[in-house]
Amino acid sequence: MTDLVKRLFIGRALRSTQLHEQLLPKRIALPVFASDALSSVAYAPQEILVILSIAGLSFYNFAPWVAAGVVVVMLTVVASYRQNVHAYPSGGGDYEVATVNLGRNAGLTVASALMVDYVLTVAVSVANGVDYVGATIPYVAEHKPLVAITIVVVLTVVNLRGIRESGAAFAIPTYAFMISVLGLVAWGGFRLLVLGDELRAPTAGYEIVAEQADLTAFAAAFLILRAFSSGCAALTGVEAISNGVPAFRKPKSKNAATTLLMMGLIAVTMFVGIIALGLASGVKLADPATVAHSMLIDGRPAGPGYYQQPIIAQVADAVFGDGSLFFFVISAVTALILFLAANTAFNGFPVLGSILAQDRFLPRQLHTRGDRLAFSNGIVILAAGACLLLWGFEADVSRLLNLYIVGVFVSFTLSQIGMVRHWTRHLRTETDPKVRAQMRRSRVINFFGGVMTGLVLMVVLLTKFTHGAWIVCVAMPVLFLTMKGIHRHYENVARELAVSENGVVDESMLPARNHAVVLVSKIHKPTLRALAYARATRPSTLEAVTVGVEGEEARALREEWERRGIPVPLKMLDSPYREITRPVLEYVKSLRRRSPRDVVTVYIPEYVVGRWWEHLLHNQSALRLKGRLLFQPGVMVTSVPWQLHSSDRLKGRPEPSAPGAVRRARGEEAGREVAREPDAKA
Repeated sequence: MTDLVKRLFIGRALRSTQLHEQLLPKRIALPVFASDALSSVAYAPQEILVILSIAGLSFYNFAPWVAAGVVVVMLTVVASYRQNVHAYPSGGGDYEVATVNLGRNAGLTVASALMVDYVLTVAVSVANGVDYVGATIPYVAEHKPLVAITIVVVLTVVNLRGIRESGAAFAIPTYAFMISVLGLVAWGGFRLLVLGDELRAPTAGYEIVAEQADLTAFAAAFLILRAFSSGCAALTGVEAISNGVPAFRKPKSKNAATTLLMMGLIAVTMFVGIIALGLASGVKLADPATVAHSMLIDGRPAGPGYYQQPIIAQVADAVFGDGSLFFFVISAVTALILFLAANTAFNGFPVLGSILAQDRFLPRQLHTRGDRLAFSNGIVILAAGACLLLWGFEADVSRLLNLYIVGVFVSFTLSQIGMVRHWTRHLRTETDPKVRAQMRRSRVINFFGGVMTGLVLMVVLLTKFTHGAWIVCVAMPVLFLTMKGIHRHYENVARELAVSENGVVDESMLPARNHAVVLVSKIHKPTLRALAYARATRPSTLEAVTVGVEGEEARALREEWERRGIPVPLKMLDSPYREITRPVLEYVKSLRRRSPRDVVTVYIPEYVVGRWWEHLLHNQSALRLKGRLLFQPGVMVTSVPWQLHSSDRLKGRPEPSAPGAVRRARGEEAGREVAREPDAKA
């Protein structure tokens, strides 16, 4: 049943040889990897105006300059990452660049920053999408955390079906969003500049009461920098393409760089167009936490029942008119792209986790591909982390956004510094003048990118630390130390298990004798099978051991043992406190103390059942005992199964990962049988 459900939602398993079929052309890679960066235009311009409104409407005059600063940083980062894609096409992205050029600690810092940022990408995108839907559906607004978590679960299932299938599913909505927003910007600009029409947003006549009036020059500069740092959320997702180069079709680097350039140009156009039309149409946006009293409608506070429309919805209202078809189309595709923006993280996080697992910094399970050739474990972990954030922060975009972009700018900065060292190192050995000139140009681009992203990182930390960014500053070191601890553990295990180079066999691996102990609870078929199997292994000594919990039962067991004439001595262990595990452990330890070079093999009869609830009724003592015996040196634990009738229905069950394997095997066997039979006609 579980296999059937898995196939229904995830699809049939794919062979490893089908991996090339999952590679993406540019037309599919663009919506897969760029949905996060493109969707940021839905909230990055809005956050700029929200922060500036704290000082009153007069500070909206700084919005064009803040937006210009964001555009400069965005173009710089896109140009810088085009260099990264060509230099490091293996998919390690910022982690590989920082590790190779700045050292392991820098690489782990980048990895921890990116992992935190990917989780926040899912949480912020989905929460923002829920906000858009909540504007028209009251139930969604009232149950935001529940709806957001449900959306994350749906995205998880789609991504578990494989990168190509998820890309095909999300391509149409992403392209619809791009065409709709670019059409909105083009038609709004045409009406404004060519036709001379007046665009008027629904909030154009509203007023905003400044929360902090008469700011000092330092406070005003700090507020503008805070607006700039919030607007830099538009840069999130740029690094995803450099981490996902292996998912592109050949030539991988060229296709990835082209996709990155397309994404950058489209995102800049949409970002500039939205904020320009918003300012031209008189959009008013206040802090959601204070909008009830800071937003004035006809001179009176908006009140707690007021819902603040997002900036794209207000611009669409101004350009196309409230209630028009295009207005609803833009509202719908905007909400959808915000949900799908999380898909960028669902592609970036598992790949990064796989690379870290391969380098022994994360559990090895993250390096394993699932049935659909996706890194299923990484997808599930990412979804779990995002759901916890959505639940803990009640899917509040404003609170989540304060945690956002810290991690991504840490990775931006260290990556660009690493690329500068990369080009400097290669310039020492390169002699071709043309190649050297190209390297110098690339180094200048990466140097400028490092300076810009470093400045943005400082601004973000200064302006957002007390508003929630400190949580990320704590989470990143915790992840860093966790990965170091995992790596240390794997290294210690590898060193401990390594075989000597000189080929000399460790004498401790060659036991002198084998003492067999069969655990007995009562005399029945499983016990007799365990005794027979133990005798067949021809141990040095063999004895049956039982724990005398109840005196009457113990005596009855001994009498029956002797009456049946079982040719194995039975040893009765006393248990005054009615324990089973401790007496057995103490007895096994005593055997080891008497003969340290010998091994003790403990045979445990176990029932094999076919239903999940039957597992709760059997083998519990055996499981506890096995768990304790595994920690005893020189002790081998052997389970001797006895299949109950309820397990018969599972005997012919095919392997879940290869539903057609059994049928093919049976067909091949039948073919061989036919080949072996003599020809009837002959």
